[in-house]
Amino acid sequence: MAGTTTPPPAGLRERKKRRTRSALVRSALELFTCQGYERTTVDEIAEAVEVSQRTFFRYFANKEEVAFASQESAECHFFAALCGRPAGEAPLAALRGAILDAWGTIGEAIEQLVPPELHMRMYRVIESTPSLLAVHLRRTAEMEERLAREIARREGLDIDADPRPRLVVAMFGGVIRVAGKLWTEGEEDSVVTLRDLTAFHLDYVGPTLAEKWDK
Repeated sequence: MAGTTTPPPAGLRERKKRRTRSALVRSALELFTCQGYERTTVDEIAEAVEVSQRTFFRYFANKEEVAFASQESAECHFFAALCGRPAGEAPLAALRGAILDAWGTIGEAIEQLVPPELHMRMYRVIESTPSLLAVHLRRTAEMEERLAREIARREGLDIDADPRPRLVVAMFGGVIRVAGKLWTEGEEDSVVTLRDLTAFHLDYVGPTLAEKWDK
């Protein structure tokens, strides 16, 4: 029919959606890191990408969700890396191997959204913004529960009867937080520096939880 516009192929539409989403994340994080999270509005984020506020809300429920978009991508890759660890590996070794080996794919996943250095700068904004830090702590607790349940599954344990899955994940999470705090207080802001700090501190964990468990 004359005047009818043919819609773009499905693959092209998906690529356009990914580009728009990535542009929104990048613009949001640039604004958050330059002028602060609280002072940035959804309208400013949308305007930076030259889309409407309505378009923003097609991709994100709120400003908080876009603030954690690159963190969400990194967490998904880490969890997938843990699920892919050898079945006979000790729980702490599996967690350590997953976080260290996942840095490569995490970096690639982050780069699909934002430059890695922007992701790392946003990490500092989250740590220094009370409202975001509260969300970060909640998300961390939820992630640690997922990890503990995966460890319990790998070990064939009832997580509600055996405390070790939650204990080892809590200890692992503490090491990650210590390494992250030292990284935010330091002068080096590269992913490699954070990875090295994490590995260094994980190497100090005692043998009680580090060895292979006896069921």
